[in-house]
Amino acid sequence: MICKVQNIYYMLAYAFQVLHEKGYKDVAAEDFKNGLELLTALLCRGVSIQIKRGLNQQYLTREEALSTPRGKIKINDSMKTLTIRKKQLVCAYDEFSVDAYLNRIIKTTLFVLLRSNISKSRKKELRKLIIFFDGVSLLDIHTINWNLPYNRNNQTYRMIIAVCQLILKGMLQTESGGAVKMREYLDDQSMARLYEKFILGYYQKEHPELRAYAPQIKWAVTNGYDFQLPTMQTDIVLSGKNSGKTLIIDAKYYAHNMQIKAPYMTRTIHSANLYQIFTYVKNWPAAPDESVAGMLLYAGTDDEIQPNNDYQISGNTISVKTLDLDCDFSCIAKKLDEIAATV
Repeated sequence: MICKVQNIYYMLAYAFQVLHEKGYKDVAAEDFKNGLELLTALLCRGVSIQIKRGLNQQYLTREEALSTPRGKIKINDSMKTLTIRKKQLVCAYDEFSVDAYLNRIIKTTLFVLLRSNISKSRKKELRKLIIFFDGVSLLDIHTINWNLPYNRNNQTYRMIIAVCQLILKGMLQTESGGAVKMREYLDDQSMARLYEKFILGYYQKEHPELRAYAPQIKWAVTNGYDFQLPTMQTDIVLSGKNSGKTLIIDAKYYAHNMQIKAPYMTRTIHSANLYQIFTYVKNWPAAPDESVAGMLLYAGTDDEIQPNNDYQISGNTISVKTLDLDCDFSCIAKKLDEIAATV
């Protein structure tokens, strides 16, 4: 998979709608040698902005032996640990603390980056930021829970945590010395999710004339019985507010965007992908005058042949297109705008 380093910034910016943030916009003007330097710069900007807003705090339950009782007194634990002899009682109490899980993820990522192969100036930025995380615990990078709930109080952490995830999942521990190095490519699964969110975010911001969303599609069952049928979760749906057209887009981020069939080694569209988008289109609850089309939008690879076709199948247009991520972002935007113009 080929993706120009600078375009990772734009993908993150649209996916998390932070283009208006001055700190993030400054990153776009910098020249980066690799993805790790870019992600580190984005993390530094994001954390700096969050520090100015204030780090998220939450109530955490603490349990310790105290001379002055506080919260709930745990008599049994006090007797077992013999703290009563010291004129202390084991108490459990809630404390409003900066040691929140989101802050732990950030501090852990900052420490990992300090042992990575990035510039000295970037490490200097990291050390300045770590000072603000005094009292925040570190996590095991292999057991971090990334499925975290967000609310009004911590929404601004979304992009920061996404960057942390890209950094930590894109790193490998070397066998000697404990140093950390970046893979030649970012974790494909994480990039696939980012690719989907980027396309949806782009259309939501740049094309207000369209309704861009990601709904679930219900099976068009005839007897009302849909037990054990799989969920049809779309990536992107574009609906013209006045055109009567709907385009269902399924974003695909693969190492190879076509399958090879033996014995003649012919290249064809991935069967499962085509079946999937066709099923989405045929089960879409279309209005009487609504025109529904589907599109497989693959991220470009270095394969010689890239899919770029339109098919008329059972009365609907099914397109298979390629989005080249290894070019100036203006070219990517132009391609996405051309797709929007068809709706």
